[in-house]
Amino acid sequence: MEEQRARQLLRSEREEIERLLAEVGRRDAVREAGDEHADRDDGAQPLTADEADETIASGLRSRLEAISRAEARLDAGTYGRSVRSGEPIPDERLEADPAAELTVEEAAARR
Repeated sequence: MEEQRARQLLRSEREEIERLLAEVGRRDAVREAGDEHADRDDGAQPLTADEADETIASGLRSRLEAISRAEARLDAGTYGRSVRSGEPIPDERLEADPAAELTVEEAAARR
């Protein structure tokens, strides 16, 4: 994959992940502001929503870390190769997941 295309894909994904993280943060802020008017009959609802948002935010932060690692591989000239075996990762896989670190076969064996 051409470096310019890889950077574009990673930049787009980073922007989307950061947007989603901000959205989760806004929901948390709205929920906290609304707590004074919360329905006292269902005390579990805010906790469940908080837990769900934290799970989502954690996954998004993990994805940002993967994007950062991919950007570092781009800078190092190793992008597009498996971090495990050094085998090339097909462009089709990188188009679908620009932060891919393993070949499809390696990722499947990992599961």
